[in-house]
Amino acid sequence: MTIVRVFIFSAAAGGGHIRTAQALEQYINHHVVDAKVKVVDALKEVNYIYDKLICKGYHFVATKTPVIFGHMYHNTNDNSPLSKFVPKMNHALSKRLLSLIHEFEPDIIVATHPFVAEMVSHLKGKGFIDAKLLVVMTDYAPHKTWIAEHVDGYIVANDDMVIPMVQDFGVEPEKIHPFGIPILETFFHPQTKDSLRREMGLAPDKPTILLMAGSFGVKTIVQIYRDIIRVPMDFQMIVITGKNQRLYQTLKTTVMLSPKKTKLILFTQKVEQYMQASDLIITKPGGLTVTEALASNLPLLVFDSIPGQEEDNADFLELHGMARRLHKNESCTDALKELLEDKMQLASMEQACKNFDQSDGCAKIVSLMKDMIK
Repeated sequence: MTIVRVFIFSAAAGGGHIRTAQALEQYINHHVVDAKVKVVDALKEVNYIYDKLICKGYHFVATKTPVIFGHMYHNTNDNSPLSKFVPKMNHALSKRLLSLIHEFEPDIIVATHPFVAEMVSHLKGKGFIDAKLLVVMTDYAPHKTWIAEHVDGYIVANDDMVIPMVQDFGVEPEKIHPFGIPILETFFHPQTKDSLRREMGLAPDKPTILLMAGSFGVKTIVQIYRDIIRVPMDFQMIVITGKNQRLYQTLKTTVMLSPKKTKLILFTQKVEQYMQASDLIITKPGGLTVTEALASNLPLLVFDSIPGQEEDNADFLELHGMARRLHKNESCTDALKELLEDKMQLASMEQACKNFDQSDGCAKIVSLMKDMIK
């Protein structure tokens, strides 16, 4: 394999962009001899205030005022004043990446966040750099903010994204590669449900529901858990609260008194094992969580989608039979009971996940990189 120098720029907005960058970095380091890979949070490098505004602002607006977030998402997808202002800000800050780029001398720059893609594209357009630019989109539908003039290739999550990118945004078809969102290889090397459940102290033959908290508020997720454990069926649960210490502590007492055996997990580096041990995941449809679940052949029950990319992700999953989507005012407990009772429906969803096989995605990305630098 040709020696390559790959500079991956990401950003901490939402978390999925960084995880994508890390997964691609790990794959290249494991499979490309003598490759040099560097991952940098670009927004932290260009401006402290801008980084906090984007990352903290994204989380606040998306979780506290989702309707406003939805309006912003759709406005930036059209020719609106906001959609023109954002690229100007990125252009103005882009030169702050130059010293890093010149020091590393990459053959290829990968951007896993749309604002970073715009910055690097601007630098290419001005002639400051000549490295190839590969953009990895981290959701299941395209959005205008990802599209930039001097991008050499787009890695997208699925085939459905190709036509809208060509027709709506004018991207050349040969630049679009539906290889899937990069995730860690461990998701594609499953262990058996029985053995994993035994290791976790769970019953090996009992239906297992995984609840992932993500960005949920404490009250919301506690109420969801309390509702679910009232479902009059025999199943066990795994609940992952992530880094939300307050949620973990709040749930501890509830779990101790629960009629359902529940394994409560704080932060973990073994998400793939908990997914592979489960029969269904209840979660918000963030791009990386969705990708990891699909790789684990794990059907999804998704709800509280943030207007914008999460709604787009949920639409894709529902359209392809991989998820059951909860709509406004629909009961999570009723939907869960329906899925557990209808084993054929759950099996069909699992098969749809298996059919959506992107286990060779990172290998295809590396092959594309090799072709790009010939």
